[in-house]
Amino acid sequence: MPFLTVASQRLEYRRIGIARTGRPTLVFLHEGLGSISMWRDFPERVAAATGCRAIVFSRRGYGRSEPLTEPRTVRYMHDEAERVLPQFVERLAVDRPILVGHSDGGSIALIYAATAPKPPLGVVTLAAHVLVEDVSVASIAEAKEKYLTTDLPKKLARHHADADSAFRGWNDIWLAPDFRSWNIEEYLPRISCPVLAIQGEEDEYGTIEQMRRIGAQVRDAELVILADCGHSAHRDQPEAVIDAIARFVERLSA
Repeated sequence: MPFLTVASQRLEYRRIGIARTGRPTLVFLHEGLGSISMWRDFPERVAAATGCRAIVFSRRGYGRSEPLTEPRTVRYMHDEAERVLPQFVERLAVDRPILVGHSDGGSIALIYAATAPKPPLGVVTLAAHVLVEDVSVASIAEAKEKYLTTDLPKKLARHHADADSAFRGWNDIWLAPDFRSWNIEEYLPRISCPVLAIQGEEDEYGTIEQMRRIGAQVRDAELVILADCGHSAHRDQPEAVIDAIARFVERLSA
């Protein structure tokens, strides 16, 4: 796996597929406990369905990227969107990508779309958060209990060089009292590119209110709500998600 140093961070990344002429590049942004390997074969399947090249990377503290050396702050997703991601796509010569972000990655994609000097061609969010809800905090507290009492650390170690750092970096900040006021709705009206927002009705980390607020405040937003689907729609209902993304990419490539 190659590495790239951006914003003084050494990050692992992977290129997937060969794009058809005129197709954009998809950049995948993983969830709060994700990494390149946690996506499994989903990026390959999306690349094949859309005819696009894809780039997947692990943010700092995840996968085999540089580990965290200090606790995250409430603005950690802002830092990723405003400082790291712009340099990452520039270094890889990606012009106006379509961002595909899951959970934290979706929130980062929305912030980037609102703040980047050159906006992306489009954004796909899978269970993105725009505010902190009680259900989010409750599920993250439950995840902490599972980490302390089950084999979850062993499972995460398959995907992260330092599973404890990856888990604590996500779990501690979301459970911090200061994080309850985190909210990125102010960015939504500033997003000029189209947004495809997808969420499962049974998402254990957020209610459909997240989608309603995206739909109400982003000027060009398409909402897809999936029944019998939890927080990871790309694992629970991959065919439906891939079909929706393929239609979205076709629209933006026309």
